[in-house]
Amino acid sequence: MAPTDEAPRSRKAVDRNPRKLKQTRIETELTTINQQVEALDPKIRLESFSQLPLSEPTASGLAAVHFKSLTDIQSRAIPYALKGRDILGAAKTGSGKTLAFLVPVLENLYRKKWAEYDGLGALILSPTRELAIQIFEVLRKVGRNHSFSAGLVIGGKSLKEEQERLGRMNILVCTPGRMLQHLDQTAELDVYNLQMLVLDEADRIMDMGFQQTVDAIVEHLPKTRQTLLFSATQTKKVSDLARLSLQDPEYVAVHETASSATPSTLQQHYIVTPLHEKLDTLYSFIRSNLKSKTMVFLSSGKQVRFVYESLRHLQPGIPLLHLHGRQKQGGRLDITTRFTETKHAVLFSTDVAARGLDFPAVDWVIQMDCPEDADTYIHRVGRTARYERDGRAVLFLDPSEEAGMLKCLEQKKVPIEQINVRAKKQQSVKDQLQNMCFKDPELKYLGQKAFISYVKSVYIQKNKDIFNVKNLALDEYAASLGLPGAPRIKFIKGEDSKIQKNQPRALRYTSSSDEESDQEDGTKKNKKKDGVRTKYDRMFERRNQDVLADHYAKLINDDGTMIDQSKSIQGDADEDDDFLTVKRRFEAGDRALGDDGDGESDSSSASASKKPEATMRKDVRVVKISDASEPLVIDSKRREKLLKSKKKLLKYKGHGTKLLFDEEGNAHNAYELEDEDKFRAGGDADTQRAKFLDAEAEKTRAADIEDKEVAKQKKREKKEKRKARERELAMEDEESGDGGVAVLAPYEGDQAGDMSMSDYDENQRESSPRENKKKRTQGRSFSDSDSDVDDKSRKTKRSKRSYKTKSTSDEPVEVNTLEDLEALATGLLG
Repeated sequence: MAPTDEAPRSRKAVDRNPRKLKQTRIETELTTINQQVEALDPKIRLESFSQLPLSEPTASGLAAVHFKSLTDIQSRAIPYALKGRDILGAAKTGSGKTLAFLVPVLENLYRKKWAEYDGLGALILSPTRELAIQIFEVLRKVGRNHSFSAGLVIGGKSLKEEQERLGRMNILVCTPGRMLQHLDQTAELDVYNLQMLVLDEADRIMDMGFQQTVDAIVEHLPKTRQTLLFSATQTKKVSDLARLSLQDPEYVAVHETASSATPSTLQQHYIVTPLHEKLDTLYSFIRSNLKSKTMVFLSSGKQVRFVYESLRHLQPGIPLLHLHGRQKQGGRLDITTRFTETKHAVLFSTDVAARGLDFPAVDWVIQMDCPEDADTYIHRVGRTARYERDGRAVLFLDPSEEAGMLKCLEQKKVPIEQINVRAKKQQSVKDQLQNMCFKDPELKYLGQKAFISYVKSVYIQKNKDIFNVKNLALDEYAASLGLPGAPRIKFIKGEDSKIQKNQPRALRYTSSSDEESDQEDGTKKNKKKDGVRTKYDRMFERRNQDVLADHYAKLINDDGTMIDQSKSIQGDADEDDDFLTVKRRFEAGDRALGDDGDGESDSSSASASKKPEATMRKDVRVVKISDASEPLVIDSKRREKLLKSKKKLLKYKGHGTKLLFDEEGNAHNAYELEDEDKFRAGGDADTQRAKFLDAEAEKTRAADIEDKEVAKQKKREKKEKRKARERELAMEDEESGDGGVAVLAPYEGDQAGDMSMSDYDENQRESSPRENKKKRTQGRSFSDSDSDVDDKSRKTKRSKRSYKTKSTSDEPVEVNTLEDLEALATGLLG
C-alpha cells in the first residue's frame, strides 16, 4: 500500500508554526514600540530606563550591567534621538553621555530590522583610541542580546585584517584617521545606507586638528542621516553645524542653568608657583599622598617621559605610569588597564587621557602645565568626581599665567580658589636631578627635549595674555630640570634677531654701547674670544661643574652648614602630614589639605623627625634576589657593584631544582614526596617497603630477560653478517675462475693430502677480512678499470696460496709457469 502525503504535510506545518509565532511576536513588539515612540513627549522628565519604549534585547542588556536610573543628559537626549532628531548634547563630565547615544543607536537599527546584508548602519567617531575602546566595551555589554555585528577600527593594528571584516559590520566605533583610510582604500566598506552618525567629544573632533579629516569623512556619507553630537563643552558654530549637514538640531544642554560647569562634588584649587619650582612641588605632593590615585597632566609627550624617568629614579614610594600619543597601541592599552585596576598609583599623561576616559576612583587630578583654554581644563578635571563621587583637582600656575587663566575660568563658570604649600613639607630635587643628568647622558637628553617642547607649547598658544615666553625664567627652569644650561631654541633666537633688526639705528647703537660698558665692568663675559676655542675651553665654560655627590649633599647645606641628620629628604615624607593648606568655605575631608593651625600635622611631623638614623638613611636599600632565602642589603659601593656580577650573586642564591616534564608537558620536580595522609592510607611502612622491593625485583628480572634477548639477537646478527661476507667472497672467486681448490691442483705426491679442506677453510676465513679490506681500499682510492683490479687480486691470491702450500711441504715446487716462479720468489723473500 503506497504511503499517503498527509503525514509530511502535517509535520511541515508543525515545523513552521514556531517561526510564524516568533515573527508575529516580533512584528507585534515593533508595532507597539513605534506607537510608544510616536506618543513619547521629550519634555517630560523620565527617571528610569523602564519608562522608555525600549525593545526586549536592549532592556535586558541594560539590566544585565545594572543600569536602571537615567541621568539628566540621558533623560533629555534619548527621547529626541528615538524620534530621529539631530542632537547637540552638552553635559558635565561623568554624566553618562555614552549611553545617551548608544541606546538610540541600538533601538533605531532594531526597529528598522537591520541585518548583516544591509551594510553599515551606525558610525561612531572618537578623538582618541582609548575612548574608542571604552565606547566599544560599553556597546558590547549593553548590546549583548542583539544580533548586530559591531567592530572597532583604530590605528595601530593590521589594516588587512580590518578590511576583511568591515564589509559585514553594522556598527563601527572608530577614530577619524583610520576611518578615512578605510573609506578611501577598502572596497568592501559601503556607507550608502548609513542611518546614524555619532560624534563623541564633538568639540575636539570639530576643531582644527581633525577638521580636514572629518570633512573628508562627511563627503563619503549620505546626506539623509541622523547626526548626534555629544561633549562636555559643545560647539555652537554655524559653520561647524553646516559642515555636518545637521537638519534642525535639538540643543540639549544640561549645565547651562547650573551655577558651575563642573560637578558640585569636585573641589578645585590652584597653586601659584614659579616655573622652576613646579617639579619640586609635584614631587613633594606625591610624597605626601602615597595612598592616593593621582593623574598628572603635562603639555607634551617629551615632558611626560622626562618627568616619569626622573621621578622613577628618585623612587617616591608609589607606582608610576606614563601615557602619551607616541607609544604603541599595545603599550597604551596595557597602561590604561593597569591604572584602572590599581588602587594607588600616579599616571603622567598628555591630553590623550583628558577626554571621556573613565578611570575608577581617581582621587587627585594635578595639572602641572597650564591648559590651553578653559574647555581643556574642564575635560582634565573631569577624570575625577565622576557619577556624583568626590574628587579633588589642583592647578599649577606661574605668576605670569594667574590673572589670564582665572579670568577664562570665571567666564566658564568654574569655581576655583587658591591654595598654599606648607614650607616645611616642600622638598627640593634640583641637586639630585643635576647629579643624575651629569651621570646619565640619556636623562640629560630627555631633559633637553622636554625643555624645548614645553617652550614650544607655550610659544604656539594664541592667548598671549596667559602664555608669553618672554615672561618665563627659562634659565632657572632649565637648571631645575638638571640641565647645565638652557638649550638654544631657534624660533626664539630668530624672533630676537628680527626685533633687533627692526630697531631704530640710534637705539641699536645705544644697546651696543651698553654691552661694551658691561664688558668693561666685568659683569658680562665677551662671547667672542680671540683665537680658536678648543674643546677644553668649552668644557670649562660648562655650568653645574660643582654638583655635589650624594653622600656629600646629605651632610652640607648650600650655605656650608651641616644638615640635621634627623631631617632628611626621604624622612620628611609622611602621609599623615598635610602638604597643602587653604581656608576653605566647605569641608574637604582629605589628609593632604588642612588648616595652618592644625595641631595633628605638627605633632606627626615631630614624631617623624625622631625616627632612628638607620631608618632615615637614603643610600641603604634592600634588593630581593630570586631563589634567595633572604634579601640582599645594599649599604656600600662594594655591595652595589655586587649586583652587576652574576657570578658573585650565585652564592647568595639558593640551589636550583631539577624539573621533569611528563607526556602532557606539565613540569614536576625530580623527587616529589607523597602526601603523609595518602602514604598512611596505603598501609604499614614495612608492608609498603616489602611491596616496593618485590615490585623493583620483578622489574629487574624483566629487564634482565630483555637484555639477554637483545644480546642473543646481536650475536645472531653478527653470525649472519659473517656468513654473508663468506658467501660474497666465494662468489667473487667463482667469477674470477681460480678458486681455492684450483690453486691446490698442481701439487702431486704424498704431501698433497696433508692440507685438508677444513684447514683451507680456516685459512681462508683468517685471510678473507684482510683481503676484503684491501679490496675496499683499492676501490675507494683508485679509478682503475675492473679488469685491472681483478688481475691484481688474482695474482696476489695465487702467490699467497702457493707460499702456504710450500710451507706445508719440504719438497720443492715445480715451476711450470711464470706465475709459479713469482709465487716461489715471494715465498723465499717472505
